Amino acid sequence: MASIARRPDGTYRPRFRDETGKEHARHFKRKVDAQRWLDEQTAAMVTGAYVDPRAGRVTFAEYAEQWRATQVVRPTTGLAYERVLRRNVYPRLGTRPLASIRPSEIQGLVAWLAADADGRRALAPRTVRVTLSVTSAVFKSAVRDRRLVTNPCTGVRLPEIHKSRVQPLQTSAVVALRDAMAPRWQAAVVLGAGTGVRQGELLGLTVDRIDFLRRQMVVDRQLINLPGQAPQLAPVKTRASVRTVPLPQTVVAALAEHLAAFPAESTGLVFVGDDGRPMTRSAWSGSVWRPAVAAAGLDYSVTFHALRHYYASLLIRHGESVKTVQARLGHSSAAQTLDVYSHLWPDSDDRTRDAVDAVLGAVADSVRTADGGRP
Repeated sequence: MASIARRPDGTYRPRFRDETGKEHARHFKRKVDAQRWLDEQTAAMVTGAYVDPRAGRVTFAEYAEQWRATQVVRPTTGLAYERVLRRNVYPRLGTRPLASIRPSEIQGLVAWLAADADGRRALAPRTVRVTLSVTSAVFKSAVRDRRLVTNPCTGVRLPEIHKSRVQPLQTSAVVALRDAMAPRWQAAVVLGAGTGVRQGELLGLTVDRIDFLRRQMVVDRQLINLPGQAPQLAPVKTRASVRTVPLPQTVVAALAEHLAAFPAESTGLVFVGDDGRPMTRSAWSGSVWRPAVAAAGLDYSVTFHALRHYYASLLIRHGESVKTVQARLGHSSAAQTLDVYSHLWPDSDDRTRDAVDAVLGAVADSVRTADGGRP
């Protein structure tokens, strides 16, 4: 039911009831304005685009926490959502009602994240993009719940990501890293360089995933760390990350020697701390990896992921296809592999020159012959 009534003070009061039966009304000085508003609201009701103005009064933080609780994601992803919102978004928008947040304020959030007071970049462009992606997902949910008409994140400009080319380690650096490790961890360097496993996959490797006879290894789990909990095994990063990796003899020998010296205990984990318990990834990086990097004389920025790049560079150098490298690394697509490693494949400049010369050179020779050898 919709109607417009003229009040004793001369103003016009249009009113209607929404799909829940709740009455909504406003006051206008002119009847034409009252009719326009009423037409807009009834049209929105008919098309399903109507949003109760009161629905957007919930604060961003309150609604975002409700949204987080409903997400069906891996525990580590859920933890990443919580950190991004708490650290990067709530300080600026947490107490604001959803409906009051404008696109210009989202653009301001991006600018605030991208540069600090000294004009230096505070967060990496990729981190800023992840933050906006999570924030936008919250607003999209609010639109679907009909708390908002539109998503204020739409059209926001983001900082560009300037990718630096991967420069794989030299073999001498890999050897130096291995030698700088304590005996318990030397095989970890060989395994990383010889299979391209990620750090979590390395620390989550169990003996039953290694087939010494067939010289292959199944990668389908990783060790994760959740606040207040002991390290635990969980599925790998993505479905594409599940893979069977061939083991070179060098890796087989290193693993066999390692297990002979440090037998797997009840957990079945191949690599554990001195106390026999799983190591958190942060503790391993701080107490095992970084001291070895320093002892090997390498740059502090060298992470365990550098061994993954080294492995990829070996495959490419020895003629493996993009699809093979993708499968070995557990990338979701060949495009992802090329995005990181395309510059490592031999370029085709010389082949291009030879192909053109072979055709056009023959044509030029025939022309000169026809002209009596005149250039």
